Amino acid sequence: MIRLFFLIFFILSLGAETKVFVLGSGTPNPDPDRGGSSYLIMVDKTPYLIDFGAGVVRNFAGLTKEWGGDLEVDTTSIEHAFLTHMHSDHTLGLSDLIITPWIMGKTKSLKLHGPKELDLMAKNIINAYAFDINYRINGTQPQNSTGYKYDFFEIYDGYIYKNEEIKLEAFKNSHGELEKSFGFVVTTDDLKIVFSGDTAPSMKLIEKSKGADILVHEVFSETGFLKKTPDWQIYHAAHHTSPKQLGSIANKIKPKKLVLSHILYWGATESEIKLEVAKYYDGDIEVATDLLRIH
Repeated sequence: MIRLFFLIFFILSLGAETKVFVLGSGTPNPDPDRGGSSYLIMVDKTPYLIDFGAGVVRNFAGLTKEWGGDLEVDTTSIEHAFLTHMHSDHTLGLSDLIITPWIMGKTKSLKLHGPKELDLMAKNIINAYAFDINYRINGTQPQNSTGYKYDFFEIYDGYIYKNEEIKLEAFKNSHGELEKSFGFVVTTDDLKIVFSGDTAPSMKLIEKSKGADILVHEVFSETGFLKKTPDWQIYHAAHHTSPKQLGSIANKIKPKKLVLSHILYWGATESEIKLEVAKYYDGDIEVATDLLRIH
């Protein structure tokens, strides 16, 4: 009996298992096989979204048992969403995120964390869909009047969200002239995960990523970059990260797994991108695809 008690205590002390998925691995380019930038962290049965590009709700649904996946949740469970920056490929799924889970029966408000401009975007989306919302509430459809609403929390450099399951810290990255652009450090009982966001090489990212189990970092094709016109090379060099630069970053951090995502392929294949980074870094590298389980 005593032995059983200690076994139960040991299991409980381990905490909930953290699962990490890629929901959308794409960029602004309309690749039909890659949704807009988005990631999912599952702690027990609580989902936490990082970014919400186009297709975010449907890709989330694709991971659930209702639609052939393994997760024992549905879209009504989505309550927490964190945004790295306001670029469209990271936000185009917001209307879907606000409206669809509510239509499916969600009653709790969405907790939105991001730059202050996100608050205005969410308000405008609700105004834009006022006809649909009012019809569903006041018509014959048995719909609640709360699940499309949201609570807003403004993110800044050093912003921390923390509860009993997860801690998320935002840090300013180096996305060209965009001041309100952040990476995230997410810590749970069993993992430290770093999301670079869209960024050129960032010293703060290196500082915050020490001891990371997983580093999810953007990158562009080295071969494709050399084919760009000088004006586009200037732009991409200021806003994004080359394979050589990422190799240097990863060698300093030494994550257990480096995940390449938000990749500007420019005609390269997944294997070619991986090889480009592997020239400079010999650790565990994985190329993100939609619905990929990272951990």
